[in-house]
Amino acid sequence: MTDVGIGIDLDAYARDGFAVLPDFVTAAACEALKARAAELVSRFDPGGAPTAFSTRDQAHARDRYFRESGGAIRFFVEEGAPDRLNKIGHALHDLDPVFDRFSRQPRLAALAGALGLARPLLLQSMYLFKHPHVGAEVGWHQDATFLRTDPPSVTGFWIALDDADRDNGCLAALPGAHRGPLRQWFGYEGSELVTRTLDPAPFPAVEPVALEVRRGTLIVLHGLLPHASTANRSPRPRQAYSLHLIDGRAEYPGDNWLQRPDLPLRGFA
Repeated sequence: MTDVGIGIDLDAYARDGFAVLPDFVTAAACEALKARAAELVSRFDPGGAPTAFSTRDQAHARDRYFRESGGAIRFFVEEGAPDRLNKIGHALHDLDPVFDRFSRQPRLAALAGALGLARPLLLQSMYLFKHPHVGAEVGWHQDATFLRTDPPSVTGFWIALDDADRDNGCLAALPGAHRGPLRQWFGYEGSELVTRTLDPAPFPAVEPVALEVRRGTLIVLHGLLPHASTANRSPRPRQAYSLHLIDGRAEYPGDNWLQRPDLPLRGFA
């Protein structure tokens, strides 16, 4: 079944755990987000010791700067290249007017509805840089590890702002593997952020699919789908904007790492 207004094949999404929607975003809109991100970066003062976002472990979780980023706009540098940014997160969609307007456009609201999110709430946003030659690999993971609801409801909208291919670090996915359980949980245990194994079973031994896409493509990611991206070893950038939604009907536990005590969650209104 295909949603006529949005163009998503819901049967294929249910089968694979991801959907690729080419030309969902115009080239002009992509450039507008890139320009706004550059403007935000121009105002960023890294200070003496900027927080590096580690794609190998969760070392950044020790920093208060990261822990309080759920309700703020924070800048994180590459672990191996501290003069380059890894990402901006995690409340661009609420605190920046340009990203707010983009994130709450009617087409995204319609897509959320087509996916069955009865009361969609915009939980997290990230501007991902993946700079030439230094953009780090992101290992296999499930988004629900970091944004857990009961029942699981987190859904990712990943938007390519540059062409993305194997050379500059496109996404890769394990089709159909979203039908398995949540393997790990990352959240608070007392005052510490820890990773806990919920199910030790490895991800299914299916052939990974490289999601090579053109600028303006939106990729929908089921919260239980294992996905990853390779390092950018090319001379080309691979910038992207990522938005994570949850269903307001589900419980969002207080031990999730991302908390927003002073910034209530909003939907598309």
